[in-house]
Amino acid sequence: MCGIAGIVAPERGATDIAESTLERMADALVHRGPDDSGIWYDAAAGIGLAHRRLAIIDLSPAGAQPMLSDDQRVALVFNGEIYNHMALRAELEQQGAKITWRGHSDTESLLAAIAQWGIKDALRRISGMFALALWDGNERCLWLARDRIGEKPLYLARTAHGWLFASEPQAFRAAHGFSTRLDADALAQYLAFSAVPDSRCVYAETRKVTPGGLWRIDARTGAMSEHQYDSFSALCARGRAQRSPAVKSAADAADQIERVLTEAVASQMVSDVPLGSFLSGGVDSSLITALMQVQSDRPIRTFSIGFAEGGYDESAHAERVAAHLGTEHMTFHVSEEDALNLIPRLSSIYGEPFADSSQVPTALLCQHARREVTVALTGDGGDEIFGGYTRYLQAPRLWNRLSRLPLALRQMAGPVGRGVQWLGGAESSALRAAARGLGLPATTLNKAARLGEVVQSSRTFEDVFASLIRTFDKPEMFLHEKVRAHIHASKDFLMENPDLTPEERMMTADSCHYLPSDILVKVDRAAMAASLETRAPFLDKRVVEAAWSLPLAARIENGQGKRVLREILDRYVPRALIERPKQGFAIPIDQWLRGELRDWASGLLSKDALGQGGVLSAEPVERLWADHLAKRGNHGQKLWTLLMLQSWLLDDEGVVQSIADANIA
Repeated sequence: MCGIAGIVAPERGATDIAESTLERMADALVHRGPDDSGIWYDAAAGIGLAHRRLAIIDLSPAGAQPMLSDDQRVALVFNGEIYNHMALRAELEQQGAKITWRGHSDTESLLAAIAQWGIKDALRRISGMFALALWDGNERCLWLARDRIGEKPLYLARTAHGWLFASEPQAFRAAHGFSTRLDADALAQYLAFSAVPDSRCVYAETRKVTPGGLWRIDARTGAMSEHQYDSFSALCARGRAQRSPAVKSAADAADQIERVLTEAVASQMVSDVPLGSFLSGGVDSSLITALMQVQSDRPIRTFSIGFAEGGYDESAHAERVAAHLGTEHMTFHVSEEDALNLIPRLSSIYGEPFADSSQVPTALLCQHARREVTVALTGDGGDEIFGGYTRYLQAPRLWNRLSRLPLALRQMAGPVGRGVQWLGGAESSALRAAARGLGLPATTLNKAARLGEVVQSSRTFEDVFASLIRTFDKPEMFLHEKVRAHIHASKDFLMENPDLTPEERMMTADSCHYLPSDILVKVDRAAMAASLETRAPFLDKRVVEAAWSLPLAARIENGQGKRVLREILDRYVPRALIERPKQGFAIPIDQWLRGELRDWASGLLSKDALGQGGVLSAEPVERLWADHLAKRGNHGQKLWTLLMLQSWLLDDEGVVQSIADANIA
């Protein structure tokens, strides 16, 4: 795991390709790679590469980057892990490739594979998570590529004289000509979903390489062309094409997925540094941990996070699963003070506005785990790939009923939902006490209120799904009029494949949008801020294809998701230790904003601070904040989204000074 950066400056060449600039860009990514750094550049060709190393495989200098081919024609910087790289070496040797290996790093394997098969074919053979930049001196071009799911980030910024690329946009500030002009559409989408879409960047002249993307920059002309070597949709299509009549029962499906997932876990346990796993006690992390433990000759290290607020604390569940599996377990407890100490760092950790509130416990868990291990496996992707989110159950049922009701009747549900939220606003309310008494998650009443809003505003099935995942239904109403003037109408996401069931359409939309825009951003930035590598076996291409080779009923059936994963987990952990209402990695943000975080929030949401940030409209923001403080509703997630934007805008480094029309695209 590493940080990469570089410059392509065809028009100015040596003027922009300076060793000091590359060093500064690398230094901005030191958290992603504290173990070593390296730069390589050819000023005459107008190319420079920079690298920060977190040594995981082959800790020797033989794994250092930038790595050059033997003939010095090709230079590579690479962030991530190639899990099948030793199999690639064996295949290369079987095909007669004459290679004298310098070490056992996956970087060297990748470079050799590209030399043998070409970059597109090599990437198609890879199983891993990665972002890379490859300079081809003969063709005078730079190739940029990213893994199929989007686990590893890769930003590309246009300047007046060329291009900049980096693992995180913070590195761009060290280079000449980087524009901080904001993208109004990205800001609106951020408010809608609490994260900047993976297809955009908050900076107007910056983009992210698409998952499965292979982009080419011609260093002679500066022209950039976009290609795809693979995609999530292609993985799903290959999986569906492999559907076999041999899978006739739940046990057959479980056998098939267990075999593939066990292989994926084994390949991701390869490490030359200490390794463990995150364990929440839910289905996904428990299954990954179980498959790790059964393949280990010693207790694996497991880590979980807990809260003082009982309705949010799931650490006891994790501890019981750890005890059953025999892992060496550690629980870290989060307080409001911990959150308050972390919050000033969030804007620098994430680089763009980001407001999935579980970023706080995720970052704290990563910090604590890094003291014990350098690599941690996670259960990320299990919900999207195997149908675990409750919305996959709710949305089809809800739309089936709603579509039969007159719109006027549906619109009555909004006030009812707001009433439920108002009655449950106080933590001591009877409704909340009843929810706790029934063993329901602390988020139950907020979800009930949200459901009323969904019913009121939805006119199509796509509306139902979008409403279930949106933070703000009308984000433009919270943006300053100068920003609103630059917003263009755009579709949130596409759900138009008629060959898929409604559940599969939602799973695809989440895998292509929510997963790379939110979940993977949250974990990657939190982990790398602590110099910790995380790996997600559920996102292995073999697992994705195997999951999509199953009939839907193997994943979602009888009102329950992840059916096949539960069937496998039953073989390792008693179901009584796992079964409980799904909550997610939630934090008590509603209470915290009325408690220890109140002064911090009030400062950012004051009229003066909103004017200084210049992006948000003061009146609706102040009204929402007042309603929350008066307990007329729980608006914690909406407020957190506004606060994370404000915090980013007012960052100490002065990201944005004003929002004059010239600074908004």
